[in-house]
Amino acid sequence: MTKTSLILASASAVRAMLLKDAGLEFDVEDSRLDEEALKQGFAGRDDVADTDALALRLAEEKARTVSRAKPRALVIGADQILSCDGQRYDKPKSMAEARANLQAFRGRPHILHSGVALVANDVVIWSHAAQAQLTMRDFTDSFLDEYLAQVGERVLKSVGCYQLEGPGVQLFERIEGDYFTILGLPLLPLLAELRKHGIATL
Repeated sequence: MTKTSLILASASAVRAMLLKDAGLEFDVEDSRLDEEALKQGFAGRDDVADTDALALRLAEEKARTVSRAKPRALVIGADQILSCDGQRYDKPKSMAEARANLQAFRGRPHILHSGVALVANDVVIWSHAAQAQLTMRDFTDSFLDEYLAQVGERVLKSVGCYQLEGPGVQLFERIEGDYFTILGLPLLPLLAELRKHGIATL
């Protein structure tokens, strides 16, 4: 593999930043996967293991979609799902939905399920799932209003309506898990696997 034969099958600026900061050279191809159709196959399967499996499946299918067009490349797929009290959440579609989601997360723990996969020639050659548990403070409605006014529509870019690297960190009282998993890309196991392919060497 050459350095230019690595592709990230994601439009996520955060995932691209993590890979770039780790010293990798890669191209970006948005898979444009129909995620809703795939999620329907997991409807009613809401426990932790099933949500892990869904995050992995989404990561794998994103990578496979790009791999079919670029069969000689090694393709990274990644996805993340949030679950709280057995319910899965997608990225909010409006500020009102973001506010309602944050009210639902307030004062209780939620889980971020992150999946990552490597695909070559439409074959999944490696995959990994990881979890992080985050507990939000029991903040007031006035604090929530101030937070949303400060961050604005940036909350719509995150499944949890926050970015820990910004003001969103003030929503939390406890965080348990790997930082990269929280950002949506379990980076350390991915780098370990890429080194086996001669890609993540410095």
